[in-house]
Amino acid sequence: MVQAQPLNLAALAWEPLPDLRLCYSPLGNIQPPFFADALTEALGAAQRIQPEMLIGSNIGLVASVNNQFVFKAPSWLYVPRVNSLPSGMMRYRYLPNVEGDPVATVIEFLSEKDNGELSLRSTKPYGSLYIYEQILQVPTYVIYAPQRARLEVRCLQNGRYEPQAPNALGHFWIPQLELFLGLWHGERLAQTLNWLRWWDADGNLLLWSSEQAEREAQRAEAERQRAEAERQRADRLAALLRAQGIDPDQLP
Repeated sequence: MVQAQPLNLAALAWEPLPDLRLCYSPLGNIQPPFFADALTEALGAAQRIQPEMLIGSNIGLVASVNNQFVFKAPSWLYVPRVNSLPSGMMRYRYLPNVEGDPVATVIEFLSEKDNGELSLRSTKPYGSLYIYEQILQVPTYVIYAPQRARLEVRCLQNGRYEPQAPNALGHFWIPQLELFLGLWHGERLAQTLNWLRWWDADGNLLLWSSEQAEREAQRAEAERQRAEAERQRADRLAALLRAQGIDPDQLP
């Protein structure tokens, strides 16, 4: 793989945007893609999202290089802690190191025709991989190609991204979230696809809320059937006792 040219850190700055209108202008579609939404929904259903976190899709990341702003809106991102916004304001963009912690994890979904997410172009317009590795220095960069069901995870080591190997199940450890990430083939929202899913450190799948509801319904039905079987057993025993002239209601 072609090595990215290291960025001159003296050219990199983290500073507020000069135009407040731009600060809250969406840089893209703020509706998360269905893959990103599935990832976030599972974290929420597992109660793993805290108020101080920033988890979302197509949120514009902003950095300043050589006095010029660089914008990037990843498919999905995770920041451990961000500063709260004024009441009623929505976050359409995020300035790492100014508005909170650096970005910890980014996931990009490869388009069918464009592999720009792998670009190491070190001049404007900067390649995506160059932005995440050299400018934003995101510790974990995930790339998923849905058309080929191919998942790649890179972790920042000594200033360079190094490909990570999955475990025996094909799952990748994401240290910032303390979760495994892998592929799961199945249905969600009437779409049968190879979804990205989370597993905890013990290998347990983090369920979507719909799956939790289905599991609870199954548990309740199993309990109902158990109680019905117990009632029928008690009725048969009572009938047997009465046939022998014993009133079961008089038994201690």
